[in-house]
Amino acid sequence: MPLDPLAKRLLTMMAAAAPQAKSRPSVEARRQSLAKLMQFARADAPDVTTRDGVLPGRDGDLLYRLYTPANADEVAPGFVFFHGGGLVAGGIGTHDRIAAALAHATGCRLVSVDYRLAPEHRFPAAVDDAIAATEWVAREAASLGIDADRLVVGGDSAGATLAAIVCQEAAQTAGLAIAAQCLICPVLDFEETSPSREAFAEGHLIDRVTIEADLSDYLPEGVDTADPRVSPLRATRLTGLPTAIIHTAEYDPMRDEGNAYARKLLAAGVAVEHICHDGMVHNFHAMGAILPQAQLVLSQIGEQVRRAVER
Repeated sequence: MPLDPLAKRLLTMMAAAAPQAKSRPSVEARRQSLAKLMQFARADAPDVTTRDGVLPGRDGDLLYRLYTPANADEVAPGFVFFHGGGLVAGGIGTHDRIAAALAHATGCRLVSVDYRLAPEHRFPAAVDDAIAATEWVAREAASLGIDADRLVVGGDSAGATLAAIVCQEAAQTAGLAIAAQCLICPVLDFEETSPSREAFAEGHLIDRVTIEADLSDYLPEGVDTADPRVSPLRATRLTGLPTAIIHTAEYDPMRDEGNAYARKLLAAGVAVEHICHDGMVHNFHAMGAILPQAQLVLSQIGEQVRRAVER
């Protein structure tokens, strides 16, 4: 269907405010741009309380924020959440409203993780942190009020990259059980350029120049982009992965890889709930102040996660 009129208006506003010359953004500019964009997030989660803490990462402590809905059971399902931002931008603060909204919608105690960012910390730092954080939440579930047998791992955009990798790694690791993975507008393949990456390379919220800059900042030279820890879509062993909840957007450069991952998981016998949202753009779920569909998708995710953890 055509691009949603409100999404089109947003893209027009962003294009008017952007520099005419498309040059590689600096890391600081990238971080400021994401912070401004995330101000459009809206969270209908007045009942969610938060508590900040520190967990042990592979190479030092990591900050986290625990979100608890008011109606959460004494021992509730858990949701380990990784924020988007191309693995170079974002943090607990930029995604605070989204994390709260997800906790409210899913009924989970949600742990938002402040993993290390590139270029200060290049691959595999973020992957190592994501795995360590998930293992810590599972290990310390009782003290967090979380049922370790009902653990969800998820994220948006590049955070969904990390979530997918964690689930693939966990499938090979005895003792770490994940009930479901929740991937929102996931970035899953840097090995090949899909038709959607070509079609929406410019003027659709995140452009080719920014994507390439993020990857250059994140990957050290010589790393194979087909490595499943970089491009989870390239993994060949998908059997036994947790139930997948995948949301993609019709006008997202990353649409095709998210859709392809849903198909590959289904072919491997994994339970999948996948919705490609008509007329929407990358990161639409985080722009509730502008796009009504943002609240709709968060409600859908809430219902899907609740079903997944009760199976």
